[in-house]
Amino acid sequence: MKNILLIGGSYGIGASIVAQLQETNKLFVASRTMPATSHHNVTHLPFDVSKDELDKDLLPGLLDGFIYCPGSINLKPFKRMDIEAFQKDMHINFFGLVNIVKTVISQMSSESSMVFFSTVAVDNGMPFHTSIAAAKGAIEGFSKSLAAEYAPKIRVNIIAPSLINTPLAGRLLNNEKKKESMGSKHPLKRVGKAEDIANAAVFLLSDKSSWITGQVINIDGGLSTLNLN
Repeated sequence: MKNILLIGGSYGIGASIVAQLQETNKLFVASRTMPATSHHNVTHLPFDVSKDELDKDLLPGLLDGFIYCPGSINLKPFKRMDIEAFQKDMHINFFGLVNIVKTVISQMSSESSMVFFSTVAVDNGMPFHTSIAAAKGAIEGFSKSLAAEYAPKIRVNIIAPSLINTPLAGRLLNNEKKKESMGSKHPLKRVGKAEDIANAAVFLLSDKSSWITGQVINIDGGLSTLNLN
């Protein structure tokens, strides 16, 4: 049974990952709220990434997996974005991640796995994404360097989704017309589900991905590579 730490696992993608992993792993979920559904083998640690320091004494001596889920969707024209908005997005997406990695890196076991999240907007220039693309781009650069530095002990991979139907994206997908409109932009003609991303994250944590590190894997309904127009 593996020990896996999730930062932010109460809702959306994190909750879907917990649901898939909890039967066969020992999970430590650090989040502001209790998971909506109780699970076996799950220890909840009250934690706010924006202000708290993670107490490593509450974690097992060795961790076999680590996932950082907190993120933001701050889509506005650049002229309406003040510097504080950029700083806030960078803090929750990137500096929060770096802070946790600093805390737990010494506890990662041999052949352990870390999984982080980016966005399709890093590679695909999209209007109104300047802040979030910058923050997630920092994650991609950081993660590849980290993967090189800690190979072969720790594998580090990034999942870059397109729009996913989770509470975080609620404002963009709060009715069927919006879902259909957003879905139509993707070759597979739908927006993503939390399970689509969780499936990839669980794979990257598993021994089945033992020869994969330093990769950015697009899970985006074909948006980043296919042009059907």
